[in-house]
Amino acid sequence: MKVKTILVSQPEPKMENSPYQTLVDRTKVKIDFRSFIHVEGVPSKEVREQKIDISKFTAIVLTSRNSVDHFFRVAEEMRYKIPDSLKYFCQSEAVAYYLQKYVVYRKRKIYVGKRTFKELVPLIKKHKNEKFLIPSSDKLQDEVPEQMDALGVVWTSGTFFRTVISDLSDLADVKYDILVFFSPSGIESLFKNFPEFTQDKTRIAVFGNTTMKTAQEMGLRIDIQAPTPESPSMTMAIENYIKEEK
Repeated sequence: MKVKTILVSQPEPKMENSPYQTLVDRTKVKIDFRSFIHVEGVPSKEVREQKIDISKFTAIVLTSRNSVDHFFRVAEEMRYKIPDSLKYFCQSEAVAYYLQKYVVYRKRKIYVGKRTFKELVPLIKKHKNEKFLIPSSDKLQDEVPEQMDALGVVWTSGTFFRTVISDLSDLADVKYDILVFFSPSGIESLFKNFPEFTQDKTRIAVFGNTTMKTAQEMGLRIDIQAPTPESPSMTMAIENYIKEEK
């Protein structure tokens, strides 16, 4: 079946000439964007109830831009002045770049991983004497505590924000040829909003092994997968699929 419409379960990219716009130009498909999940901050009172005292930590591990935003929000709500001596361990360059929204780079000690948490671990290992805080969502990836425990460092994770399922009721009567998912939470949102969802001829695209696993557990047929050696990005995977279907 020819692909004419695609729904991406994320916000529309703000950048000009995004890969999705390139995909539209090349394939003439219609692409809509809609967040299947959204993030809500946990009040500082609830963070305190987790017995977390930010002042007791000498290093912060930041795995996403959300973790950056909500760490500084909670610190402000607690009226805690963050010392210049605090060390920041950022999972990727994108997270480190976003950190500049809150701190002056040249005045801080910032350590940057390549992309995955596993790639950040060697940097943490070099500073084993620090006391690490990981501000995270209520769905911290399993590999994070596993890796931190394996290092034998002093660390604590705290729920600073939550992943919440968005209301998609307005999409009840809308059909798309391809639904694109980037997280297990997106799959969960689909079935929370539409318990009677049946895939039929709808193609499902997933990014990452955990998303694929969740989709399969929910009985979905995976038609498009990324990243792969042939398709390192989701847009490339979709374009290759469309070409094959012609």
